[in-house]
Amino acid sequence: MGVEANIGFIGTGKMALALAKGMVDQGTVLPKQIIGTDPFLQAREAFEAGVGCKTVDNPGDLVAASDVIFIAVKPDKVEEVLVALNPQLSDSQLLISIAAGVPISTFEENLLTGAKVIRVMPNTPAMVGAAAAGFALGHYATEEDAKLTESLLSAVGLAVQVSESLLDAVTGLSGSGPAFVYQIIEALSDGGVAAGLPRETATRLAAQTVMGSAKMVLETGMHPGALKDMVTSPGGTTIEGVHELEKGGLRATLMNAVRAAAWKSRKLGRRGQKKKRF
Repeated sequence: MGVEANIGFIGTGKMALALAKGMVDQGTVLPKQIIGTDPFLQAREAFEAGVGCKTVDNPGDLVAASDVIFIAVKPDKVEEVLVALNPQLSDSQLLISIAAGVPISTFEENLLTGAKVIRVMPNTPAMVGAAAAGFALGHYATEEDAKLTESLLSAVGLAVQVSESLLDAVTGLSGSGPAFVYQIIEALSDGGVAAGLPRETATRLAAQTVMGSAKMVLETGMHPGALKDMVTSPGGTTIEGVHELEKGGLRATLMNAVRAAAWKSRKLGRRGQKKKRF
């Protein structure tokens, strides 16, 4: 079922393009329902070509034409954008921020009282329709706003609602997680090459193995440990490999990586809030 709202994107970079194109490709919205703006002509042209929509030079024209506005600019540009847009916004419009690390309070402090804000942490697999995103509601966003946001984000993958205090954990897991998985794929490919496979073949097999394994978790609903046990026959090849992973501390290392990334996200968010006070 499609969404009737008109969607504006302030900032038309790669993530905005991925989201907008996903919405169109999945039939969530029509190209004519999307409008974008960006100070860079090249970014606007790429957005127009990729989505099949129109863009405008003046952000004010976008605000006037949009029911939902995605804030997709660099984090250090958010306050500047909000100050410029505030006089033109109405309390019926929904703002969805994908600016990493910028808290909801930044939006609510720079906008008129009652502004509806939802903060989203997407990830780069949105570019291939396989995102894992978390989103949190501001004080004035409604459950209907939450449903609309989930519908829009679901066009490019999985979307889950969490409290804002958990968005740093989402950042550490699904925001930074693709980089961890890419390293795993690269390592599996290296192992295949070491065992005699050509590089291209090893990389394709490694990537497909990771994708297929993830699909098994999502579609069967089984615990990853149970799925692992299905592969590890007594005295077989897989358990030998699992033993080596345990010796190398793979699970503890990945857990530490997620925690470290979440901690860094939390630290960056606090730094931004401290700067605002001065």
